[in-house]
Amino acid sequence: MDRLKSFSVINAFLWLMRAAIIAVVAWGTIQTILNNTTSTRAWTDFVIFGVAQGSMYALIAIGYTLVYGVLKMINFAHSEFFMSGIFTATSAVAIPLNASGFMAEHPFITMILVSLVAIVVSVTVALLTERIAYRPLRTAPRLMALITAIGASFFWQYYFSGLLGSRAKGFPAIDALKGSVPFLGTQVLKTHILVVIVTILSLLALNFFITRTRAGMAIRAVAENKDVAALMGINVNQTISLTFVTCATMAAIAGVLYALVFQQVHFYMGFIPGIKAFTAAVLGGIGNIPGAAVGGLFLGLFESVGPSLFLQSLGIASFNQLKDVIAFTMLVLVLIFRPQGILGERLTETKA
Repeated sequence: MDRLKSFSVINAFLWLMRAAIIAVVAWGTIQTILNNTTSTRAWTDFVIFGVAQGSMYALIAIGYTLVYGVLKMINFAHSEFFMSGIFTATSAVAIPLNASGFMAEHPFITMILVSLVAIVVSVTVALLTERIAYRPLRTAPRLMALITAIGASFFWQYYFSGLLGSRAKGFPAIDALKGSVPFLGTQVLKTHILVVIVTILSLLALNFFITRTRAGMAIRAVAENKDVAALMGINVNQTISLTFVTCATMAAIAGVLYALVFQQVHFYMGFIPGIKAFTAAVLGGIGNIPGAAVGGLFLGLFESVGPSLFLQSLGIASFNQLKDVIAFTMLVLVLIFRPQGILGERLTETKA
């Protein structure tokens, strides 16, 4: 009887929507498999590209989930942490060194310099944003912080547009990373291999930092309860700043990898990857670090494989251009079927 009372028109609509979505996805998948219009090598290429793209999403998504875990706010300016570092490093380091010939002679040293400059700039932007925009609003309603984050995002976009120019800049190609290597009957780009390796190392380093160091334990303590952490002698402001440093570092690394893969940077480059990384954080369970990594990988794979798997059999022209629609449809599906995310914890409401 209680179940009948709780069953509403909205619940019925949601269940019908779930059934319809499952039916469409299943029908499209079965038709694609039966028609067999895509070769095995093409499917392998889709998966490899999806893993590489999802790895970059994972690195950016960690920034969203860390800040949410500590401050319970969505930092929409995080996409500009991703953009600012590599945009500056490309303009100030990569292009001049490539023009002088130093990059061709010393590619490893050049990439180290590019990465260091990207990290320093991203961290500086993150610390300024936290100190000037977010800290005064820490006790304010969450809506004010959210609006401020959106405003900070626009500010940094147009600041770097005015500082470095609004035109896209080509990131110089590195000879050592050109070409591909054979793998499972196909060819894998060296840049994709580098993306996966760097992402794995970055995630392992982050896990060690969060779980095994005093600073990481302080971040977890502040995320659990700021007041109790302060009573235990933890400097809350310093720990929050350290959280932004960690987020910006991961975003800067993702920016360098993005430039190596797509070889183009501009002041607006953070918007789409940032939105998708936020989607990945929600998919995995916002506030959950492993969930952000899983969500990023899952979104990258779904975005790469999905158009060919679900839409090709529907006769949609240029179905590969609908990958953004696929990505955000995935977000809607997860919010319908599992609102807490893939690895998030289900919270039960308690009656007063």
